[in-house]
Amino acid sequence: MGLLWGLILGAIAGCIASAIMNEKSGMFKNILLGIAGGFVGGMIFRLVGLSATGTIGSLVVSTVGACICIWIGRKLF
Repeated sequence: MGLLWGLILGAIAGCIASAIMNEKSGMFKNILLGIAGGFVGGMIFRLVGLSATGTIGSLVVSTVGACICIWIGRKLF
């Protein structure tokens, strides 16, 4: 159940980040973006000294991380 919840949360975070960054992408890319965003956002929030708890906190961290991933992707490609 945890894996399924992580995929759903990643998809939601990826969709939100795609909408914020005006990025056209499919559902599979959004899921990958949300999962990668969770890792990136978690590292960045930890470096700053912040932490997120609960579903909403995880969604915010993943969305911020996914936005950063989109930004980095645009700079690289």
